[in-house]
Amino acid sequence: MMNTRNSRQAQCLGLKAGEWVEVRGKEEILATLDQNGRLENLPFMPEMFQYCGQRLRVSKRADKTCDPAHTPWSIRRMTNSVHLENVRCDGAAHDGCQAGCLIFWKEAWLKRADARLISPAPVRSLNPPSLNGNLCTVESILAATRTENAQGETVYSCQAMELRNYTSFMKWWDPRQYIRDFRSGNLGNGYTSNASRSHKVFNLVLGILQIVQAVVIYIAWSRRGVLYPHIAGKLDKTPLETLDLQPGELVRVRGKEDIEATLDRNNRNRGLLFDTEMVPYCGGIYRVLRRVTHIIDEKTGKMMNMKYPCIILEGVYCKSDYHRLCPRAIYSYWRENWLERVDTHAIPPAGQEESGRNACHLACK
Repeated sequence: MMNTRNSRQAQCLGLKAGEWVEVRGKEEILATLDQNGRLENLPFMPEMFQYCGQRLRVSKRADKTCDPAHTPWSIRRMTNSVHLENVRCDGAAHDGCQAGCLIFWKEAWLKRADARLISPAPVRSLNPPSLNGNLCTVESILAATRTENAQGETVYSCQAMELRNYTSFMKWWDPRQYIRDFRSGNLGNGYTSNASRSHKVFNLVLGILQIVQAVVIYIAWSRRGVLYPHIAGKLDKTPLETLDLQPGELVRVRGKEDIEATLDRNNRNRGLLFDTEMVPYCGGIYRVLRRVTHIIDEKTGKMMNMKYPCIILEGVYCKSDYHRLCPRAIYSYWRENWLERVDTHAIPPAGQEESGRNACHLACK
């Protein structure tokens, strides 16, 4: 009975944003997985082993997540899962997929750590959770990353590809999702346990305003087709511009009106969507993280080689202000004609995940 109780506690820690955790050791994690390398249908990917034993901070609780690969777009329910700060898939076991997806972590794969000890040195656990009798192996996890279809094509499997297998349908109006956003600390308004009463009230009001905005915008889009922030592409054929941008270079995101001038009526440039979540970054200065030439298509599981490479910028991702506060933080993809080089003297500090945010005070047109 005690082992069962300990296992359940290991599966559900009730972690909140900002807490420090330690990723359990390889053997402990393998003991939680079925023969296909999954826990509650969520795949543990080979790219995650490198974090075993490290102490990391919870960035957001993953109580819900978006499903952009299916129509209509929706938010789906998750349980006992979190995202860790700056822990993204490097694609090493998926032929170098460059999507850089934020990884989902089941709480059974983590344990609370002392916030004062932030060294990444592995610490061996004395009480690993044994949640099933079928010990998974590293080899089976590697094998689960891909199959071959009847045409001899490689079809990949990853957390993004299998999202519908480990999430469940959630009604858009379900108020519990926003209650969970408050309790988990996901709204991120500086709430701390030792904050003053006035500070807590202020943060509560800000959080309520975030939720009201998200709900009103979603209703306007789903019921009336009203897009906010409004984007109005008008072209039949979109222009292509190449700057040959390289990692580390500084760029300025062009103004909203300049970008609209490059979009078709579906707000796309050569097939790439300029999304509403990208509008707040207009006018900001950011550093190029990488050029993206190939990613796994979440609909088909096949590697998609881009005819026209796009750009990912440091610290620039979907904040879901207009998409019901999803914590998934998907990188935004940019065409080079939506960007322009800037003088190297106008630089924010290099290597900071949030460096670009400081430039976002520039107003979008």
